[in-house]
Parts: sequence; structure tokens; C-alpha cells
Amino acid sequence: MRPRTSHPNPKLRHWNPGVGVQQSSLWYRSIRCTLHVMMCALWKVRVFNRHYEPADGGVLYISNHQSFLDPILMSFALRRPMNYMARDSLFHFPVFKQLIRSVNAFPVRRGTADLTALKEAMRRIRDNGQVVVFAEGTRSTDGRIGSFLPGVAILAQRAAQWTVPVLIDGAFEAWPRTQAIPSPGSVVVEYAPPIPREEASRLSPQEFVDRVRATLIDMQTDLRRRLGRTTLHYD
Repeated sequence: MRPRTSHPNPKLRHWNPGVGVQQSSLWYRSIRCTLHVMMCALWKVRVFNRHYEPADGGVLYISNHQSFLDPILMSFALRRPMNYMARDSLFHFPVFKQLIRSVNAFPVRRGTADLTALKEAMRRIRDNGQVVVFAEGTRSTDGRIGSFLPGVAILAQRAAQWTVPVLIDGAFEAWPRTQAIPSPGSVVVEYAPPIPREEASRLSPQEFVDRVRATLIDMQTDLRRRLGRTTLHYD
């Protein structure tokens, strides 16, 4: 059985981890702390294995996608700032556009091979930033982890020093895509050990995303058994 801990990487006990690593602005920290309080007031949120957050280098986080709040959930317990791919329609509203840009979001066109967004993600990772992608491309319809888009492997194999799989579970039950507003619930975020670029590069893009997806499915199955939740079945 996998051990679970809730402590941060010892090298990241301070907000500014070191030279050469993307820093958290006071605004970013303030927004994240505010969202942290709001999130925990609505849901019981537990985060495990956050010590797997790398202390330096460019990092790609590959997460499953269960709700609108997943970008906040997957990153609010991490020390280093996160960069987010957000669907381009969210940037059509000037005030909201400025808000999400201020917390490191950048647009991506869904349903297309958006090379501009891919290049921007690569640039931020190569600048020693952290970027999260939701490799399913859309929110789950039943809580299960869908097929991953193989294009995300390019970021892991060409830009990121580390790739960290991230599991979110319970957010679907609390806020399914068919529900207008969230309801109270219990959500768990769990990180897997980082995959170094050298290891990712030995696989084809499809093999790599299949491996990450299989890791997340195993984590989800194990977690739901531990918590007494109904196990989700996969073909």
C-alpha cells in the first residue's frame, strides 16, 4: 500500500525557493490564499504526497479533470507558482481576462492543435516554471479518467525536467458537469513521483500518456478503496 504524507518538499519551506526558479508574487499568493479559504469552507479537501513537488527545474503536471475548480485544487497546496492553460473563451471578458492572466493563465483553443498555446507552455517550462495540463481535454462525464491527448507528451519529452502525475478525486461527485453550482463534498488531491525527462523520452508519445493515465487509474482505484468509495471500473 502506498504511503501518504501531507508535508511539503523540505527544500520548499519558503515562498521564494531560489534563484532561477519562477517566483510567487504577493498578488498570486494573496489570490491563492483567498481561494484556499473559500475552497476549504465549501469542501473537505485533503492533499497527499506534495513533497513530490520538484524544488527546481521546469515541471509539467498532468492531471485528470473532474470539475471547474480543478486548476485551483491541483495547485493550491504547492509552494512554487503554477501556470495554467485556460480555454480561450474565458479571455473574452476583459475584467476576468485580467484576473486570470494575473495568476499565470494563458489561452488555449480547445478541439484544435493549438501550436501557439503549446509553444507558450514550452517557453514557461523552459524558464523553470510549472505548467499544468488536463490531458483529457475536457471534464469527465462519469468520474472516470478518459483517454489522454498524446500531444501533451511533447511538453514532457522536450521541455520539462520533471513530469508529475496528479490525481483529483471526489470533485466530480461534488460538482459534476451537469450541475450548475457545486455542492458540499470531500475531495482528495494526490501527487505521484516525478518522471524525469530522460525516462519520458524513451517512450513514444502514446506510450507515455498511456503510462501516466494508468498510473492515475491505479491511484484512483487504491484511493477509493481506502476511503470506502465505489470503485470505478475501466475496460
